[in-house]
Amino acid sequence: MIRTALLAAVSLAVLAAPALAQSRGSGDTAGQERVMQILRRTPLIDGHNDLPWALRQGFGNDPYRVDLATNLAATTRLHTDIPRLRAGGVGAQFWSVYVPASLEPVEAAKATFEQIDTVKRIAAAYPAVFEIATTADDISRIHKAGRIASLIGMEGGYSIDDSLGLLREFYDSGARYMTLTHSRTTTWADSATDAPKWGGLSPFGEQVVKEMNRIGMMVDLSHVSEETMTDAIRVSTAPVIFSHSSARAVTAHPRNVSDAVLRLMPANGGVVMVTFVPGFISEAVRASGAARSAEMSRLSALNPGDPDAVKAGMAAFVAANPAPKASIDDVVAHIQHVRDVAGIDHVGLGGDFDGVDSLPEGVESVEAYPRILAELMRRGWSEADIRKLAGENLLRTMRAVERAATAQRGERPNLAQLPNDGPPA
Repeated sequence: MIRTALLAAVSLAVLAAPALAQSRGSGDTAGQERVMQILRRTPLIDGHNDLPWALRQGFGNDPYRVDLATNLAATTRLHTDIPRLRAGGVGAQFWSVYVPASLEPVEAAKATFEQIDTVKRIAAAYPAVFEIATTADDISRIHKAGRIASLIGMEGGYSIDDSLGLLREFYDSGARYMTLTHSRTTTWADSATDAPKWGGLSPFGEQVVKEMNRIGMMVDLSHVSEETMTDAIRVSTAPVIFSHSSARAVTAHPRNVSDAVLRLMPANGGVVMVTFVPGFISEAVRASGAARSAEMSRLSALNPGDPDAVKAGMAAFVAANPAPKASIDDVVAHIQHVRDVAGIDHVGLGGDFDGVDSLPEGVESVEAYPRILAELMRRGWSEADIRKLAGENLLRTMRAVERAATAQRGERPNLAQLPNDGPPA
């Protein structure tokens, strides 16, 4: 009871944090306050935050081992805590329940359920601040009550262990989107950053998408190959999302979304939630990272069995080739490009906070959203545009996915299984 009372007091205090944060912020203070007024009426919905994994890696998977009710910027490497979420105007957060693609599928399934448990324990630890949401109406209700709607997004289709039954169990546990792949191609879908096996989705992969439609789980196409994107859009009877992707025409990373796919968004009804990962939003950062990887490969080949020589060589390379920095302008450029090509109804925000080692200058934590949105308004975006970007587009997409599932409520669960013959030679 004492802890609950204290947390309630903390919650009331941090509700005032956005206004206080503006005096500590940089740039257009008046514009940021105007943004905060918009976000009091419209929930800012971020599509992807890896705090659960950061807690697993750094704090024993225990939300009580770090005080999320305090600003942790000076004492931890975390990008996320309650004061900074409030300062950022975040009204709803999809917490990623990521597990590595290197895990065996059955271990990935176990770890994903554990990550779902972590999200629920975060919400239980701070009940005056967070509340679990599973529907678009939940998001609106929780935001109006002054709390942060907490949703669950799975990252990596390997977690279902090729089982549509497990997919349904994840949905019943609260997961409301699944990213079809992560960094590796799965047994039924090609990744953007691995060798293709299927030319997109396999026949079983198509069944996965159809069953996600039937149960009301959003199909997330971040991390997948372009062929997988187009296959999923073709197969899906509901809008798709990209929970944390940017524009390939601006930064030529294969993880980003091409203009050809962006042009499919109006007919599909989905939303591309722009991410802030430096290597995905800055061509200079992407090229620098590629050069470092190439140099590491070269030094490793030249110095087999001599890690000290490789380390010294890399230190010299880094000193001679300092890494460039991404900036808030890079973030804005991607948001603007997605709007220009896909349209204002199909752009959103998916920061990937606590899932990356570095962030753009001016976008160092979850408190950055008012700065980003104020800069867009300075460049001519209207309040109606900001509301769509912040949350209305995702709410519309989520409601469409829910309607598609309602229309299929009478259909039996899909019992398709992965064939035993494996991928094509």
